[in-house]
Amino acid sequence: MAAGRVMVGRRPGSTFAIASGTAAGTVPGPAAGYGSARAWPVGGPGGLVARFEAPPKPWAAGHRGVDLAAAPGGEIRAAAPGVVTFSGLVAGRPVVTVTHTASGAPPLRTTYLPVTGTVAVGTAVAAGEEIGRLAPDTGHCAGKDCLHWGLLRGERYLDPLALFGSGAARLLPLGRHR
Repeated sequence: MAAGRVMVGRRPGSTFAIASGTAAGTVPGPAAGYGSARAWPVGGPGGLVARFEAPPKPWAAGHRGVDLAAAPGGEIRAAAPGVVTFSGLVAGRPVVTVTHTASGAPPLRTTYLPVTGTVAVGTAVAAGEEIGRLAPDTGHCAGKDCLHWGLLRGERYLDPLALFGSGAARLLPLGRHR
C-alpha cells in the first residue's frame, strides 16, 4: 500500500480502514533494496484482528506484532523472501522465524506463532511460500485462534504491516479517511 492510501476492511460486526503513513521505526520498502515481493502470511488485510502497539519502554506492556484471523491447520506463508532461521518451541508454543537477509543490518526477521514449521531451518523461502501450519492455541486472541505475526530488527519490534507500505499502518474509524 503506498503512503497516503487507505484500504477499507470488513469483519462481521465491524468496519475499519488501514492507512499508511511515515513514522519513526518504519521498514525499508522496495526502493531500499529489500525487494518488492510481499505476501500476507494468512488471508489478507480484512483478517486483521489486533494491531501493533509499540511499548513505551522495551520492558513495558505492548502488542509486539499484529494478529490475523486464521484457522488451526491453515497454511502460513512467508511474508517476504528470506531464510528459515528458527522452528521450534518458545515458552511451550511453536514458533517459526524467517530472517530477511537482504534487508539491511541487522536484518529484519518475521516471527509467526503458534506455527508448527513445515520447512527445515536453513531453507530459503520466497514470499508467499508455506513455512508452517497454524497450531491450535486460544490463549492469545481472547479465546479465538489467530496468527500472531511479528517483525524485528535486532531486538527492536516494528509494525509488520509496514512491509506493505512505506510507513507504519494504523487503524482509523471508517468515516475519518474520506
